[in-house]
Amino acid sequence: MKAIGIDIGGTKIAGALVDQDGKILKESRVPSPAQDAKAMVAAVAGLINELAEGEDVLGAGVAAAGFIDAKQANIIYAPNINWRNEPFKARLEELVSIPVIIENDANAAGWAEYRYGAGKNYQHMVMLTLGTGVGGAIIVDGRMLRGGFGVAGELGHLRIVPDGRLCGCGQRGCIEQYGSGSALLKAARKLAGSGGPAGQRLLELQTAAGGELSGQEVYQAILERDAGALRILAELGEYVGTAIASLSAVLDPEIVVIGGGVSAAGDLLLEPMRKAYLDHLPARGFRPELKIVAAEFVNDAGVVGAADLARTSLGSR
Repeated sequence: MKAIGIDIGGTKIAGALVDQDGKILKESRVPSPAQDAKAMVAAVAGLINELAEGEDVLGAGVAAAGFIDAKQANIIYAPNINWRNEPFKARLEELVSIPVIIENDANAAGWAEYRYGAGKNYQHMVMLTLGTGVGGAIIVDGRMLRGGFGVAGELGHLRIVPDGRLCGCGQRGCIEQYGSGSALLKAARKLAGSGGPAGQRLLELQTAAGGELSGQEVYQAILERDAGALRILAELGEYVGTAIASLSAVLDPEIVVIGGGVSAAGDLLLEPMRKAYLDHLPARGFRPELKIVAAEFVNDAGVVGAADLARTSLGSR
């Protein structure tokens, strides 16, 4: 049975009609009116109606950043949109003719990897998305772990450095401040401005870019195997690997899938991550060791996962 997946981003809203095998049959996207909550409802509803036209569709899953309640109906809190206890499902269903569920965006991406990607042969999986922030998804016994209030899986706010860097959540030392693309960029800018030889290549790229480094220049330095860029990438991997060791002690997953923009670095990121995981693994030598792998989906995880979660929640696979 076909379902629709919607992924709300900061600059665009992506949508797709997806079949039961995870194949995208039709897709579309519109600009994201992130500063206008009312316009956001209209934009998402319009995209759902466009994709559903002339199709036999079970329902739609809408993925958004933030806390989604256990009923998959209300957005308790969204960091990028002024939503606080927003009845998003009810507002959408006033404008569309099919049932809707709301899902956290990292959960949707993780579900796509579990069902169709790097985690498809496992029943216990954790996903970490290393992008602007750090998102997480937890699969236990083939089911999404949502917790008692619906907001489980906020792994980016696992605190790993006591009294560490201030995080947007209000706490200090969260993995998001050490393991995200934003953290990598901040470290690269600091290294480029240090005046030392380790930052020389980054400084050259910064100058060529007009005076400010972006993720593109940092990635270029990584591809060039620049020693300074590889060092800060390895440090990022070490922080995340240390967090994975703690997650292993609590959740005992078989596999951890690493997604998000930083994962494009491949084994240059994953190898120091794997080493740090093993170095900090409790009872190493006795505890079975999980796998740490890169995500297989690049751009479509959100829509594919949201569609399949809608299909699952609404009673069909």
